[in-house]
Amino acid sequence: MQTKTSNAGSQLAELKRSISHVVKGKEDVIQLALTTLLARGHLLIEDVPGVGKTTLAQALARSFHCSFQRLQFTSDLLPSDVIGVSVFDPVRQNFEFKPGPIFANVVLADEINRTTPKTQSALLEAMSESQITVDNHTHPLPDPFLVVATQNPIEHHGTYPLPESQLDRFLMRIRMGYPSRASEKEIIRNGSSSSPAESVAASMDAADVLAMQEAVKQVKVDESLLDYALEIVERTRTSEQLSLGVSPRGAVMLHRAAQARAFLEGRDFCLPDDFKRLILPVFSHRVVVSSRYVSTQRKSAQAEAILDEILETTRVPL
Repeated sequence: MQTKTSNAGSQLAELKRSISHVVKGKEDVIQLALTTLLARGHLLIEDVPGVGKTTLAQALARSFHCSFQRLQFTSDLLPSDVIGVSVFDPVRQNFEFKPGPIFANVVLADEINRTTPKTQSALLEAMSESQITVDNHTHPLPDPFLVVATQNPIEHHGTYPLPESQLDRFLMRIRMGYPSRASEKEIIRNGSSSSPAESVAASMDAADVLAMQEAVKQVKVDESLLDYALEIVERTRTSEQLSLGVSPRGAVMLHRAAQARAFLEGRDFCLPDDFKRLILPVFSHRVVVSSRYVSTQRKSAQAEAILDEILETTRVPL
């Protein structure tokens, strides 16, 4: 296991360097995105326009040899525009399935909250089971399969907020944040490139990613760390500040993410820090603040503050 981890380490280091040439000054965000990929999850990037959400998704897709599709979600987008449609073949006298753009290794769902709930729900089966069912026929999706969705949390005109069931399918919700002054100066200097993600060179194959995802499953997690994670999960369910706590799927996602983070750090075992640092990106979109405690803060920021409080008052295993 240690040999596999060390062999993958150089590939992952090269992959991180390649993406960081395009996404300036966001090493922590890049690490979370790669953790999501290794944990076989899906990523929701929520932030204001123009901070590099789409660039990060494109750079991640170009970092290894895979198929990539970008879907611009709009109010008139139909489920068949995402998953595909059955077309009648007059020669064979039967219906033939024409796959939609969801049949790719990496799918960028740009501005996912701009489409209707009916189209949003077309992604549920794909994100949960890596398959699509059309006309009673099940079609497997490519492996690995990653959905990277973006949304703007500020503008509400013409948007359809993602329901809790859809949010629960995302392993993490992250924010890009504004770059530092030095990073922004570099972005401005290199601003002549209309598509900076095109400069990202693929450093591994899809088979390499699959091998790493399998290796992540072998990362050891001590019982005390599982108890620590479950203590936090239980406290989200019993907190009077939250009307909805973390689901069992959320607990499973945290376990997978912690294993992936340890693997990304070159370890074959988890540390308490692997769980602690992932609580906010993995749990913040899975809890709902009680109406009695809603303030003028954005709900996402308020949920993170409550989770921070739970973290600070939960004993970390030694």
